[in-house]
Amino acid sequence: MDLGDCYRLLGLRSGASFADIKASYRRLAQQYHPDINPDDNKAKDKFIALTEAYRLLLQVVAPQEIAPQSTQTVTVTHPEPTVTETSTTTLKTQPTPQPPQMSEVEQQLKWQTYEQLQIFLKQRRFPQAIALAEALAARLPQDPEVRQWQAIAYQIWGRVLIKQNQLPKAKIYLKKALKTDPHNKALWDEVQRDFQKLEQIF
Repeated sequence: MDLGDCYRLLGLRSGASFADIKASYRRLAQQYHPDINPDDNKAKDKFIALTEAYRLLLQVVAPQEIAPQSTQTVTVTHPEPTVTETSTTTLKTQPTPQPPQMSEVEQQLKWQTYEQLQIFLKQRRFPQAIALAEALAARLPQDPEVRQWQAIAYQIWGRVLIKQNQLPKAKIYLKKALKTDPHNKALWDEVQRDFQKLEQIF
């Protein structure tokens, strides 16, 4: 897929800004997301193509609105490892190994995306939160913190689906959480409890 195709898929003209690309992708991804269209293979194919186009464009289009500033330092503190029942709309992470060295732009992108992810979760916009986490994981595939956020977003959505009695779908997302961050013991313990709830309901 060349860049022209990527822009066309997202309904944009060549040379569109980073903000336009992001906004268009979010709108279309929500429209064609497999969770919204569970039995529609055409929508699924469209979603996959949109995601591929978006990832390619992310690699070549500079995010101007988060251009590096001269001396900005990102300081982050991590709470204790847990994802509690009372905070199903907040990401709680555990300390992770230092990710590979990132540029200042990537650091700002990472933490701005984290803040947006928190907002989506608090607003209970779970499909958008997951799409955002997946896009960031595609951009920073070696970052263990990003994988952890993605896994926790899957787990939070899985718990919501249990409450909505969408049990097969809940099971899929809980399994995705474990697969995404398999060495996170705190997450593993939480998900096992979620699976126990599923078994009791079945």
